[in-house]
Amino acid sequence: MIGSTSIVGVGATEFSKDAGRSETRLAAEAIVAALADAGLTTDDVDGLVSFTVDPVEETELVRSLGIPAVRWSSRIPYGGGGSQGMFQHAAAAVLSGAARTVVVYRACRSRSGKRFGRARVAPEPVSGHSGTTAMQWATPYGVLTPASWMSFESTRYMHETGTTSADFGRAVVQFRAYAATNPAAYFHGRPITLDDHQNSRWIAEPAIRLFDCCQETDGAVAMVVTSTDRAADTPAPVEIAAAGSLGLFEEEVASNHYRPDLSRFDGAAELGESLFRTAGIERADVDVAMIYDAFTPMFFLQLEALGFCGYGEAKDFVADGNLGPTGALPCNTNGGLIGEAYIHGMNLTLEAVRQLRGRSPNQLADPHVALVSAGRTGVVLRR
Repeated sequence: MIGSTSIVGVGATEFSKDAGRSETRLAAEAIVAALADAGLTTDDVDGLVSFTVDPVEETELVRSLGIPAVRWSSRIPYGGGGSQGMFQHAAAAVLSGAARTVVVYRACRSRSGKRFGRARVAPEPVSGHSGTTAMQWATPYGVLTPASWMSFESTRYMHETGTTSADFGRAVVQFRAYAATNPAAYFHGRPITLDDHQNSRWIAEPAIRLFDCCQETDGAVAMVVTSTDRAADTPAPVEIAAAGSLGLFEEEVASNHYRPDLSRFDGAAELGESLFRTAGIERADVDVAMIYDAFTPMFFLQLEALGFCGYGEAKDFVADGNLGPTGALPCNTNGGLIGEAYIHGMNLTLEAVRQLRGRSPNQLADPHVALVSAGRTGVVLRR
């Protein structure tokens, strides 16, 4: 899907470990902030898009905000892996004429409420989400947490490529350096060394240490999508140059345990080709990338799948400093999900918009094109 739609407003609550208020209120606060940023009001909203795992029901949100009428409402499955697909839904609504102004949102209390990293033995009791069959194969073997789901391909990847925990740690050190200078980040003012990473405890040995894991965060992020024609009347629009999603046979979100090669992220590779083709860009055109880092190995798998380096070369790409502000591909400049917060990938899109607007706390020099990858979904943004 290409062109003719833009993100015109962004909003977020603070990111914390105990928000002290409901997910509905968090969503409402973020949406009000996003509309104000766009110079719009709730009277302009006629579409809503969120996650199947988001507990905020549209009817409650409409009532809380006083939205007069909603003509489009849809939800994306798969949690954070589906996060960028929300923009595909929003763009589809606008381009089809089903809605004029669509708000995408995610609100969660992943620390003070239902913790993201805890073991799960049953589907989440939330709107539209019945779970998947994958858990029936994982549960009998004690594979109950996101870290344990990812440990299989992570360990295989390490075995096939010679990547070590220290190699993962070098990426985390860079993410934490960005977070240290980002006032919104949980790890603001707290950079780490590689020794700090290597001394953090194992979560899923030998692939995932504590410092390889994303945050468990309370908070919300919202964005406003409308046509590029209407966006011209807003203060700082960012074009959605491409938005897409892809699910391959035997691919289960990010835990692709049934694909032929666990050490390769086939879905992300095919999605990346589609995004670059649709946006009409080459990899060298990408000025900044926000790559889903729920766990560091996921970042490495996507970095290679998207073609920014060859298979098994992510460790060298990272070690050469390419993720830093003057590197070949500055990545996760807000600190990422590891260093800033975990709003199921939405805060990565938020940072991409801020970079293109020139408003990031770690602002790069004149970026024009940003890629946001969540594995099976992604967007290319352009100013």
